[in-house]
Amino acid sequence: MFLKSQFSEENIEFWQICEDFKKMKPSAKLSSKAKKIYSVYVETGSHKEINIDYSTREAIKKNLLNPTPSCFDLAQNKIYILMKKDCYPRFLKSDFYLNLIKTTKPPTPPHGSMYRRRSRSCIFNDRSEAEAELGIWL
Repeated sequence: MFLKSQFSEENIEFWQICEDFKKMKPSAKLSSKAKKIYSVYVETGSHKEINIDYSTREAIKKNLLNPTPSCFDLAQNKIYILMKKDCYPRFLKSDFYLNLIKTTKPPTPPHGSMYRRRSRSCIFNDRSEAEAELGIWL
């Protein structure tokens, strides 16, 4: 929803489609799927064109001659970095996110776990357990 409001939903869509594409086994379908992904997300002027540089676009074009499940990896990585450095920080500052965290309560811990102490070798879930186990260390 946030990416849509920022006119960037094609980034996450492309990333997800690449994840699905990587799971495909080499076959005739792989080639047609690769061409479809290229025409929708990579081709200059396409409806959902992703923001990648010329050399990456050309590398993908060459990869389409003999597509493999990893033929979009370079572009997928560039889109991931773009989302990490641009979209995600904007999301964290957005009204959408800020309103969400205001209305969401943190999960309540299960009964008896209010006192949690960690040592090098064990974790105590409550004070009585820690006191009962104290004799072991003496």
